Parts: sequence; structure tokens; C-alpha cells
Amino acid sequence: MEIPHGLLGYTSSQSCKLKKSLYGLKQSDKKWYEKLSNLLLTYGYSHAHADHSLFIKAHNFEFIALIVYVDDIMLTSNSLAEIERIKRILHTNFHIKDLGKLKYFLGIEVAHSDKGISLCQRKYCLDLLKDSGMLGCKPSSTPMDSSLRLHNDSFGFLDDPLSYRRLVGRLVYLISTHPDIAFATQQLSQFMSKPTKAHHAAAVRVLQYLKGCPDKGLFFPWTCFPHLLGFSDADWATCIDSRRSITGYCFFIGNSLVSWKTKKQTTVSRSSSKAKYRALASATCELQ
Repeated sequence: MEIPHGLLGYTSSQSCKLKKSLYGLKQSDKKWYEKLSNLLLTYGYSHAHADHSLFIKAHNFEFIALIVYVDDIMLTSNSLAEIERIKRILHTNFHIKDLGKLKYFLGIEVAHSDKGISLCQRKYCLDLLKDSGMLGCKPSSTPMDSSLRLHNDSFGFLDDPLSYRRLVGRLVYLISTHPDIAFATQQLSQFMSKPTKAHHAAAVRVLQYLKGCPDKGLFFPWTCFPHLLGFSDADWATCIDSRRSITGYCFFIGNSLVSWKTKKQTTVSRSSSKAKYRALASATCELQ
């Protein structure tokens, strides 16, 4: 602990008496991340470009990834020796507690079997249905009506728009293991400022769909062909308000779905071919 700047009358031989623990200080998260980051960088790890809470290290044919959420750390590698090594380093510096194989992390349930690893958010999904009062609703076979075109409406505003925003925000996180609701959630997230009853009814339809498949998720088999497979598509000017198209793509490594996205294009396409070319360009960037 260093003496704060501007505090005079103290010598280097004196120390400050803490009135709060580290967890009670505003800078605690910054100091914790700074110390952990410096330690990992010292041992050859580097920040991932997409997320600085993800640390990666590759040496010869060994690869290890370590992701940090506050004081919870999850790591994976194709080398058990490297896993044991980094755990010893972390225990020496921070006295960690090893919880064994990953089973639950940030609402995502992990199940291991002889065939592979499955990820789902069953508990998170059931909690969402319970909090929304939809636990006893009738299930729906699809998350959204294919003929429905949501748009900004000038009447029928919700009395409590915060409930709609909370619901859509929780659906966004559910996309982590439910790519089947990505398009419907993308449509609902466009009307966060002024949601109407029509938008809320569409969100309820998504909840009805989730009632029928709360344990649906992703499966990653142990045996996998190391080839990359991607699909890209786009509609044309389906947004009633802006006449912009929507890009959609997904990528597989072998039979494992690893990346997916649904997003409205930034410019108006004057033909369906231009809309598909823009979607293909976005997918190519993701592929690289």
C-alpha cells in the first residue's frame, strides 16, 4: 500500500492503518487485476485482443487459456502439466482454492461425458421464466412469428419500460448457449428506449419458446475434424423504420458451433445482392 499523493508529514518508515478491507475500497478491483495481470504476463501469458480478461499462452503444441471474472478463474489447456504449473504459481501468490472440473460458471452449466462437453443455462432460463411469471405458460414451437415485422410504434407504450429492458438484457446473455433466439433478441433490442405492448408480446413469445426447451445448449464432442465451416446470409430491407438489411452468420469447427451473430447492417442496401455481399464481408472478417 502506497501513501496517497498529497498526504504530507509522513516518512517512508511509517505505514497507513486501513479502515476498510481491500474489498471495501473503490480501487480494489483495479489493484487485484493489476497484480494478477502482471504475474501472468511475467510467466509468458498475453492478453487476448477480444477480451483483456482472457489470458492465453501458446508454446510449441501446447495451448492454455485462462479467463478471470473478479476473483473466479477458469482455465483450460491441452497440457495437464501446464495446468498444474500455473495452479502452483497462482497458489503460491494468492492461495487459491482448486474446485476441480468446471461444472458451473456465470450461469452456464457444464456437463462432461464420454462423448464430449455440453453447455447450457437451464437454471438461468428457469429463473428467467419464474421472475417473468411465465413458468406455467404454454410452450411455443418457434421463438418468433416469421411474418412479424416489429417497428417503432407511436401508441401502446408500456407503463413500466424498465421491465422490458431487464427482460431483453437477460435474453441477450442467454444467447451464449441459445443461438436459436439470437435473431428474435436482436429484433427486441432495437426498441429499448420506447417499448410498446407489441414489442412486449414478441418478448413473451420468446419466453414461451424457452419454456419448451430450457435445457437446450451447445455440445462439443471430443472427436472433431479440424476444419472450419461457416454460413452467411442476409435478408433485404426488412426493417420498416430504416429499410436496412440484417446480417447473420455462424461458424463451426468440425461439428461444434463456436461463433454466431445477427446484426442490422450499417447502411441501406439498394439490392438483395449488395445486402448479401455485405453479410459475406462481415463473415469473412469473423473467419479471419
